[in-house]
Amino acid sequence: MSNTSYTEKDLDFLLSPLAIRQSAEKILELTQKGETHFQYHSDQLTPVVDYVVDVIKENYPSLNIPFHSRWGHFRVGGIDRVQALEAKLVGVDAIEKARTKLDLVITSVLLDAGAGNAWMYNEKGSGKSFGRSEGLGVASFYLFMGGFLSDDSENPLRATAKGLQMLSNEELSTVFQVGPQNPLVGVDGRLSLLHNLGKTIEQKKDLFPGARPGGLVDYLQNRYGKKLTGPQVLRAVLDGLGEIWPGRVRVGGVNLGDMWSYSKVPGGLAAFHKLSQWMTYSLMEPLMEAGFEIVDVEKLTGLAEYRNGGLLLDRGLISLKDKSLLEKSHRPDSDLIIEWRGLTVSLLDRIGDEVRKKLNKTPSEFPLAKVLEGGTWWAGRKAAKALRADSSPPLKIESDGTVF
Repeated sequence: MSNTSYTEKDLDFLLSPLAIRQSAEKILELTQKGETHFQYHSDQLTPVVDYVVDVIKENYPSLNIPFHSRWGHFRVGGIDRVQALEAKLVGVDAIEKARTKLDLVITSVLLDAGAGNAWMYNEKGSGKSFGRSEGLGVASFYLFMGGFLSDDSENPLRATAKGLQMLSNEELSTVFQVGPQNPLVGVDGRLSLLHNLGKTIEQKKDLFPGARPGGLVDYLQNRYGKKLTGPQVLRAVLDGLGEIWPGRVRVGGVNLGDMWSYSKVPGGLAAFHKLSQWMTYSLMEPLMEAGFEIVDVEKLTGLAEYRNGGLLLDRGLISLKDKSLLEKSHRPDSDLIIEWRGLTVSLLDRIGDEVRKKLNKTPSEFPLAKVLEGGTWWAGRKAAKALRADSSPPLKIESDGTVF
């Protein structure tokens, strides 16, 4: 779908958290009027909040919670793999260290769409196995550390435009241990995202000085100085990476990424920017380590993905009117999945508000990035495990490796 009648102001709105909240709130309103596939059970809000608060206290008794980001997955299983990277960066200046960490985390997030139920990554050093997002995180860490994303033999710990474009299906599959007995959903989709990233950073030299993803550090510093807002970092991610997404909605020649046609919301577009916000949250730790101050993080939204959305269904905050739809597979562009994701965003805002009240925290002290990391993502996984042995989401999604 393409539309060129939009202004620059419209584009600024569509590429902001305001657009995400507008369509999500409308989807909640439609649900309350009985006009979506779902019912909302407001009497279950308090029990769900209590469930999330219990998980937060279990995971982080001190309430000293990092932002929900990819960095937590690099430390899964009680192993701080980031230390191995730090050891190789001793003596490197703070900005170059941030560039390297962005090279790692941007590529890792792009490889993070749902793995499916069968795939596992067996970490040889620890003997531990990890599935789903954590397994993808660990595998992508070793892909980077192995120098597979750099074409510069002098500097293997980089992602470069040529290195990304030269990565082969065979290399990716070998590092990720993919085979007939260990199938990974959407290998081709993941590989094409990395190839597209390589092309994009080559073309967008203003956003990616040095033709590497980590050049975004220089762009942010040159444009805003050392004080950034959450929405500014998100916009840089969307401007920089919008072109890598396949076959999505375009407005005025701009690829809008995780935004979908849905006629019942204003403008006919439902915005989520899920991977882009996950990436934005994941850029904050290395940026802050490099001396940047980041404010207004609370203006970003919750992530419309299957753990947070699964929590709502599995704990009865929402339910499907037609239970037979639980047995069918649904595409990301279907009304049902768009509605589920919209409800996830709008209800995460309400869960976040109630969690903060119970913990006596302000939005700036306890933004959604901390509510997600402390509680809702893990609570969603716990709820799934309690109902289904394989911890799969309650709805079956047809993933191409680029959305969920």
